[in-house]
Amino acid sequence: MLKYVRPMLWTPLFLLFITACMPIALRLSPSLFENLAASFFEECDPPIAENAIPSNLKLLEGLLKNDPDNRDILATLCMGYAGYGLLFVEPHDPERASRIYVRALNYGFEALGKKGREVREPSARLNDIERALNALDSRQDFKALFWATLSWNAWINLNLDKPEALAQLAASQACLDKVLELDARYFYGLPHILAGVSLSARPPLLGGNPEKARTHFEEALKWGQRKFILAQYYFARYYAVRVQDKGLFLKLLREILDSSPQELKEACLINTIVQREAAKLIQETDNLFL
Repeated sequence: MLKYVRPMLWTPLFLLFITACMPIALRLSPSLFENLAASFFEECDPPIAENAIPSNLKLLEGLLKNDPDNRDILATLCMGYAGYGLLFVEPHDPERASRIYVRALNYGFEALGKKGREVREPSARLNDIERALNALDSRQDFKALFWATLSWNAWINLNLDKPEALAQLAASQACLDKVLELDARYFYGLPHILAGVSLSARPPLLGGNPEKARTHFEEALKWGQRKFILAQYYFARYYAVRVQDKGLFLKLLREILDSSPQELKEACLINTIVQREAAKLIQETDNLFL
């Protein structure tokens, strides 16, 4: 009889062993999450990425339950949801994108630990927020801070008609200023693009400044060597439309349409989607300019 009972005991013991060891394994393999994110950005076929990203994010959320304080998983979830919302959801469903951005920024600030919670505290004063940001580790915390900041600013830009979004402008701007201070060249100048969008999308009363926006977009073009065409797209969509510069608008979009998304392997997915969206945007020229 024992020979039949003994194998049955191995199953729960094995599962217990795996569950106990999983957090250790996850913490010993931080590059796993960076490689996962990189593989999506390198994907040149948008439908493959669009179908794969949600299931992989849910897998990461499952892993997080076994290791809820794993900062690498939290930061990757922030990046994943932010990228998914930006590339696949916002162009078609801004309301759903808003919810996804909130999910992303929650993961990002959770990855920053106590300092992140201090930044998000609704009653925090600007001095307290800046103090918490200055205490961040520039190497360990940057990616989580950046993708949380991107998500936060994207959410605000979609909800500028809501008082709760306006109330968070100062805190989100402090985060963006810190990102620019730490590494404005990250991912081909993406922080400059984020700053350019924010300064273009918002009216002067809420901190908008088209000329400062142009400076940021031009910096992004420089650091991306004009190969990261997200810069041209947002430069056209936000700045050129805001200042009603039709010539610049068409020049930037034609540059995108003439580009090769595969030229920049690390951003092939972004460039491919941007080129598709640029083809749609150029058809709206007459509606966007007086």
